[in-house]
Amino acid sequence: MRQNISSGSPWEAKIGYARAVRVGSAVHVSGTTATVNGEVVGEGDPAEQTRAVLGIIRRALETAGARLEDVVRTRIYVTDIRQWEEIGLAHGEVFGEIRPATTMVQVAALIDPLHLVEIEAEAILP
Repeated sequence: MRQNISSGSPWEAKIGYARAVRVGSAVHVSGTTATVNGEVVGEGDPAEQTRAVLGIIRRALETAGARLEDVVRTRIYVTDIRQWEEIGLAHGEVFGEIRPATTMVQVAALIDPLHLVEIEAEAILP
């Protein structure tokens, strides 16, 4: 059985994606940026954007019946790898004890030039 989780963003229908998808015990959360109600949160602050992103991911997981503790992988896309430590420490505030497998890579750009970080997550329910 497949469950699509929506954040309510108008872009989901236009582009054809869901904030998260649960199939069986697996939950896949789409690349998530620090955009709330169409506005970028934490402009110029990579740590604050990371915290906002992880809050959005947490809510998507909860809607799917999962918890942050169920996350087994995150992928972090950044526009400036020199900000790795600020982003990594904010990621560690949430995942320091959980310790999912993770990757951080620099990309040329994200959809909005104000976005400094985008994160994907995968969870497996027990």
